Amino acid sequence: MTAKIIGLTEWFATAPGEYLLAWERTQFDLAVADLFGFNALQLGLPELDGLQANRMPQRWLALPEVPAMGGEMPSHRRPPRMALVTDAAALPFPEGSLDLVVLPHTLEFSADPHHVLREVERVLVPEGRVVISGFNPASLWGFRQARGRLLGASQLYLPEAGDFIGPWRLRDWLRLLSFEIESDRFGCYRPAMHSEKWLNRYGWLDRAGARWWPIFGAVYFVVAVKRVRGMRLLGPAWKPRRAPSAAPVSVANRH
Repeated sequence: MTAKIIGLTEWFATAPGEYLLAWERTQFDLAVADLFGFNALQLGLPELDGLQANRMPQRWLALPEVPAMGGEMPSHRRPPRMALVTDAAALPFPEGSLDLVVLPHTLEFSADPHHVLREVERVLVPEGRVVISGFNPASLWGFRQARGRLLGASQLYLPEAGDFIGPWRLRDWLRLLSFEIESDRFGCYRPAMHSEKWLNRYGWLDRAGARWWPIFGAVYFVVAVKRVRGMRLLGPAWKPRRAPSAAPVSVANRH
């Protein structure tokens, strides 16, 4: 697990990593700003504060291990304060205790992503929300990554560790766990380049891609809400007996 985290952290320090983090920060801020409750949790990726714009009184960052903080880090990349160290597949929270869980690239770097989703469903309250981001295999970045693995390249474009989960596969998992997708979107349409200069030159592709080929963005972003089916109480099969109404009594006139 340590190699995966170090590899991901190093990649987010590159030009494409900074470009992707900037887009995801905006999406997380927009998604969680108006979500209300008491308890919110972020699992993984300390480089991105997915709960920064949220106003819940209790907000935690959970990591699988204590990160090594070597040297001074720029303020825009400085991770939020860690709250607890735990396994994403065994959260130390009771059932139905969290109002919001954010998973920035958490599932694709987990040994059992489906089990992590089941654990998130367990700790969420009814109508609680989960916010997920992940690399899109059906993109220019995903294609370059797959080609590099097929050809045995010594250095891949994206982090080497992890099993990237397609958005269609994630939707199936969420539906099986009684989640309803509230919104989804894609982003980062620039070509898979290492240079910041060349990434900036293709900045116009972000607008064009969102309009003409929206599902081929390098990263996807999903917001889902936990639905709990309520029970419907059925009445008895027989009709209740009505109390007999009192018959009107005529009063005789004395006269």
